[in-house]
Amino acid sequence: MKRKGLLLVVFSALLVLLTGCNSLAVLNPKGPAAKTQSEVIIFSMIVMAIILLVVYVLYIFIITKYRASKAAPDYEPPHEEGNWLLEMVWIVIPIIIVTVLSVVTVRSTSAVENVAAGYENEKPLVIYAASSDWKWHFSYPEEGIETVNYVNIPTHRPIEFRLYSYGAISSLWIPQLGGQKYAMSDMVNTLHLLAEQPGSYVGKNANFSGKGFSQMEFEALAMSPTEYAEWVKEVKDTASDLTEEEFNSLLEMNFAGRKTYKSTHLEFNPPPEGENAGHDHGGSSDSDSSTEMDHSEMDMDHSNMDHSEENATNGN
Repeated sequence: MKRKGLLLVVFSALLVLLTGCNSLAVLNPKGPAAKTQSEVIIFSMIVMAIILLVVYVLYIFIITKYRASKAAPDYEPPHEEGNWLLEMVWIVIPIIIVTVLSVVTVRSTSAVENVAAGYENEKPLVIYAASSDWKWHFSYPEEGIETVNYVNIPTHRPIEFRLYSYGAISSLWIPQLGGQKYAMSDMVNTLHLLAEQPGSYVGKNANFSGKGFSQMEFEALAMSPTEYAEWVKEVKDTASDLTEEEFNSLLEMNFAGRKTYKSTHLEFNPPPEGENAGHDHGGSSDSDSSTEMDHSEMDMDHSNMDHSEENATNGN
């Protein structure tokens, strides 16, 4: 009876978990990038399930067929050499599994890193998404507007998010539209997404960035192109300008609600890209000249040390 009760509890728990899978955002894609990632997740789960099934069947077969028997105490089993066929099987099969998963991963990664297939020739909508402790700032340079803690996008148009941060490293993630990518303080990362269906989708910070990271959720509202154009016009007609003083006060806030402005912070506080990038890997002429100065100073120091040592020797 106790064993039946335990099995019933386990079965009920599995039933609850499986019925809850329908609410998983990553398995309910609304865009091509999310659809590709969802297919890869499901494919990987099926492959792992098949592997586990084969392993469990072989496990039961082996412990049943080769279990201990009532042989004579002096019984000695015959000597067996290695079976080349079995050795080839357990070497080749893992190689095939890893190869298949690697090909699927590389192809899917390449697909989600670029503009969705069929939209390559369409101009993307560029949105600068900047994080601060603990908020999201979305700047639309094409429309000249900015929002805080929500983003509106048109359907069936590529969206190019350009990510950076004014604080700790964050990660922008809209599960139903695609995967996450990091926002850092000294560089700009690009994330390509596209919404195929209108709707309200949850966006969040997928990286632990401090005490307020759990409140860095925002709404990503996908609307038809006509509705999007009407929203942009309404913002330009009714919203106020975003001044540098207002923007600095937003950065100092720990938390802020939804805000809308008819101008952006990009003019007076540009993102860290191009000439405003926070790091330089190219080796500019200034750095070269400073390096040369450093080397010349080192040479002078060494020559001075040599002369002092020579004088000391002559003195002795």
